[in-house]
Amino acid sequence: MFRIEAMNQNNWKCRTELLLGEKKIELLTRAHILVAGLGGVGGYAAEQLCRAGIGNLTIVDYDTVQPSNRNRQIIALKSTEGRDKVKVLSERLKDINPDLNLRELPLFINEENISTLLKEPYDFIVDAIDTLSPKVLLLSTTVEKGFKIVSSMGSGGKTDPSKVKVDDIANSNHCKFAYMVRKYLHRFGIYSGIRVVYSPEPVKKETILETDGSENKRSVVGTISYMPAIFGCHCAAEVIRQLLAASD
Repeated sequence: MFRIEAMNQNNWKCRTELLLGEKKIELLTRAHILVAGLGGVGGYAAEQLCRAGIGNLTIVDYDTVQPSNRNRQIIALKSTEGRDKVKVLSERLKDINPDLNLRELPLFINEENISTLLKEPYDFIVDAIDTLSPKVLLLSTTVEKGFKIVSSMGSGGKTDPSKVKVDDIANSNHCKFAYMVRKYLHRFGIYSGIRVVYSPEPVKKETILETDGSENKRSVVGTISYMPAIFGCHCAAEVIRQLLAASD
């Protein structure tokens, strides 16, 4: 048995190293992960990757922290309202791991910048974008370029964490957002090969509010604090487990 006296308590990764071993810690330190979308799902995913020891992160989001974000987003505080999400999360991640190699990109993913964004040789991509157009663009381009990716479907309108699943996008069901993503990906000839986090839990109509389409959203769905966090943790777990499995 590993003796507690042998652990370096000043090494913040010591508990992870006890679980995984030194070689796999080194593998995670070398890995470079892109996290696109830093809302309820992406913020938690990025933090879990950082705490797991991922040494290189690129974080992407064009938005600022809003008061309505406080019910579910890890970076959303009264004190951070109005600030760029990439900047707020960057400060938080660097406070966890000062040695983290972190790139902040405050941009809205589109046809003009997608090629530049994906020039980096990422080991994995986390798609936590909740707007359909840039989400489908990112997914289709990553498939074309051969990147490994895990994508979050809709966590809104759900309350049962036991129903959250990770599967191929072809098997996602009873999720309207996943249906729309699949529909648009079919136009690119993509029917499978993307790992997604989703829940088949039914969404009640009264939890959906139609909007005027501003801010690239046609509707707003009610959310509870823990569901986006659970989706984000599943995304991070998929990344870590696949990276470690590839090294075995």
